[in-house]
Amino acid sequence: MGILEAFSLEGKNAILTGASNDAGLCYGMAIALHEAGAKIVLLDISPDVHTLAETLGGAEKGYFAIQCDLCDADSLASAFEQALALFDGQLDILLNGAGLQFRNEALSFPADKWRGIIDVNLSAMFFACQAAAKAMIPKGKGKIINIASLTSYFGSRNIPAYAASKGGVMQLTKALSNEWCALGINVNAIAPGYMKTKLTENLIDTDLGRIHTGRIPAGRWGESKDLMGVTVFLASSASDYVSGAIIPVDGGYLGF
Repeated sequence: MGILEAFSLEGKNAILTGASNDAGLCYGMAIALHEAGAKIVLLDISPDVHTLAETLGGAEKGYFAIQCDLCDADSLASAFEQALALFDGQLDILLNGAGLQFRNEALSFPADKWRGIIDVNLSAMFFACQAAAKAMIPKGKGKIINIASLTSYFGSRNIPAYAASKGGVMQLTKALSNEWCALGINVNAIAPGYMKTKLTENLIDTDLGRIHTGRIPAGRWGESKDLMGVTVFLASSASDYVSGAIIPVDGGYLGF
């Protein structure tokens, strides 16, 4: 197999959580997987996930959508069952991109926000990994990609639930890799740095945003397109000997 062929996802099937519109990072990762050849099932709690799949070309182009509450065991199980039916039982890639964020000082952090963030960012991720592995292990091959964060490495401020959840994503990724790598399942994570999205564009030009920009050796915030290459790499045969890794995509931030 030549090196370019190793990056191909032709004939592969992927489930991606957390993409319901074109404003987030998961949108670009879905595009990347599809352009490399994979069929995509998008799972999200928002009904907008159906609109996005149709906008991208729908079933004719290999984009499918299933509305799903990732935090509800029955809903998650049903979504995976439906996705596997669309894929004739073959699941090759899971990308866990669903996530929540809420800023508040720790002393007054709301209990409901804490539980919601941990449930979506960590617990739902684990159970999605579990469901994917049950489909992948009998075939002896699969790729699981979790979305971590720079806060997997440091705690930041005023985001205690998010930091705790993303620290957990790092350790969960390693723990699952330790169990499943010998069974043919590579489990890795991408840790995006400060990324420009519709949710953060108003922050970039603030004093805090400029402080963050000043620490990024690349001199700019990242964009969805900056995650596309590493996504395809981790989903493809090119990364068959990479497992348990958390790969920062941060413009050099952590090395500063």
